[in-house]
Amino acid sequence: MPLTRDLVLIGGGHTHALVLRKWGMRPLPGARLTVINPGPSAPYSGMLPGFVAGHYAREELDIDLVRLARFAGARVVLGAAEHIDTAAQRVHVPGRPPVAYDVASVDIGITSAMPDLPGFAEHGIPAKPLGRFAAQWAAFRDGSGPAHAAVIGGGVAGAELILAMAYALKSRGRLSQATLIDSDQALRAIGETARRKLLRALVEHGVRLEENAPVERVEDGYLVLQDGREVLSDFTTGAAGARPYGWLADSGLDLQDGFIRVSETLQSSVPNVFAAGDCAHMDFAPRPKAGVYAVRQAPVLAHNLRSTLTGDPLRKYRPQKDYLKLISMGAKEALGERFGTTLAGPVMWS
Repeated sequence: MPLTRDLVLIGGGHTHALVLRKWGMRPLPGARLTVINPGPSAPYSGMLPGFVAGHYAREELDIDLVRLARFAGARVVLGAAEHIDTAAQRVHVPGRPPVAYDVASVDIGITSAMPDLPGFAEHGIPAKPLGRFAAQWAAFRDGSGPAHAAVIGGGVAGAELILAMAYALKSRGRLSQATLIDSDQALRAIGETARRKLLRALVEHGVRLEENAPVERVEDGYLVLQDGREVLSDFTTGAAGARPYGWLADSGLDLQDGFIRVSETLQSSVPNVFAAGDCAHMDFAPRPKAGVYAVRQAPVLAHNLRSTLTGDPLRKYRPQKDYLKLISMGAKEALGERFGTTLAGPVMWS
């Protein structure tokens, strides 16, 4: 192996955080590790509903990437990557010199921005990326006076968010109205038993449910539905699906609906560029976007990044067919569903 080879991790997602930890326990001589991330920490998405509800402090939500990088002997470049030049093997970060790599991996997550919904960019806050959302929610939650909140997107993520919001605002005596809005039937992707329990939880927390109600536009203090009705909201967020970051479109990598297509070895169409987590699309076994896959990819990714540098054989990642879905229900209780079996209550939180 040459004297120094550069491994660059683009993004501080769950998979890369675990790769850093593994690298620190077993560094590779002659390899220089760099991690690029917009900030010094990365929020852990699984704890977001608990933070929104007020069960966790802001600092508990974050993975300390700088500390992890120090443990791994890696340098940190603070900034959001905006382009990867696979021919020149350079990653471009605004305001920084290009970062050279021999092997790179992308784990930048997703966004829940709604660029096609009029007014959302001005008056809404996407739930992802989590950092900005967490800061704005904390400021709103800790304010004063009657509060109206709305979540666009009636999937599991949207239901978790609005239940947590309603719980937090009710605990502070501020809840005036909490609304969950979906253009179709809410919670249609989970089993019927789990759906009934979550619908009951929405009622118990005083959440108003608007189904088959596409949003026309977002205004300051309210939303307008396509049928002309208005929904009061001082804090509007979106959890209607996962969107890839736009800069990937110019990466030269093969994409599926904007997500990086990867093989069983987590390699992209360019063999020395890997991808993991929500920004990756597993051609060989498509799965929903879920943190459990990002976590399970980490051992395979760590091995394969190392093996690409050393010329050793790569491993294949085989995702599980189903996983335990833990859905927060506002208070310190959760609903768990796997293989059609559903359990709910405080025991599922702990």
